[in-house]
Amino acid sequence: MIALIKYNGGNVSSVQNALARLNINSIITDDPDLIIKADKVIFPGVGESSSTMKVLEEKGLNALIPSLKQPVLGICLGMQLMCGNNEEGNTKGMGIFDVDVKQFPPEDLVPHMGWNTISDLKSPLFSGIEDNTDVYFVHSYYCGLAESTVSVCDYILPFSASLQKDNFFAVQFHPEKSGLTGSKILENFIKL
Repeated sequence: MIALIKYNGGNVSSVQNALARLNINSIITDDPDLIIKADKVIFPGVGESSSTMKVLEEKGLNALIPSLKQPVLGICLGMQLMCGNNEEGNTKGMGIFDVDVKQFPPEDLVPHMGWNTISDLKSPLFSGIEDNTDVYFVHSYYCGLAESTVSVCDYILPFSASLQKDNFFAVQFHPEKSGLTGSKILENFIKL
């Protein structure tokens, strides 16, 4: 069973639809027992950091997610909330990844929205995917480069397009909106 974490953020149903196109069944839930029993967990996200973290805290999910032992995939806001301090709403993240989340400097178009290239691919998530592949981004905040960085994107500055540490994986881009490449990334995650 694949559990998609339910909270006040958007995008959960579009991730579920992307999995359905791969003939992968999933449930959307905030039930800790179902999340713990799931084979894989996906923490999708579109929303604002501080209000989302408040909802996660109310449900106890902020403590549950870092304790999970199965593969966990954070997407966009999900990735950012798995990190350390976040400049959006001065939010304290879950600290799974030792990297802070910062706002892009206003030197270019922000938010970073649309297709962009990822490189330096170093994760099983990218099995069968060529370096310098395009994926779809929508974000105004970014995770800097860190020891856990497993792909890089350059927009205004180089940042972590994805992170990996132990059983935790995270992507800043939206695989569910990234065409065949995104489908392959989701498929690779499910096969872990």
